Amino acid sequence: MKGKIAKYVTVGTNDLARAKAFYDALFEDLGVTSFGPNDRSFFWTIPGDDTNFAVFVPYDGEEATIGNGSMVGITLETTEDVDALYKKAIELGAQDEGEPGQRVPTFYGCYVRDPDGNKLTFCKFG
Repeated sequence: MKGKIAKYVTVGTNDLARAKAFYDALFEDLGVTSFGPNDRSFFWTIPGDDTNFAVFVPYDGEEATIGNGSMVGITLETTEDVDALYKKAIELGAQDEGEPGQRVPTFYGCYVRDPDGNKLTFCKFG
């Protein structure tokens, strides 16, 4: 059997326009493209990579809430890229959850919460 850990990752939002503006600006230097297949979601993908990141207004009509213990990891190529994306996220209104730094010998990363409170980590492995 062959598989993949994740094809896509989604987070919830109560304000799709605000979430789209935040992630468009956050991801602009990564060469990411976005598309909205319907009025409840937006997806972002990097050309040549088949993994997608998405924000959704919940389909059940209930308010989007953050998952306690849930986190989305966005991997980058250098520690400088991690630092730059962290700085940009904070400038865009994200909340600091842990400044960039070497956490363990093989993991350099930082933590933020997007405007909806979803926790993100920007990291470099190795």
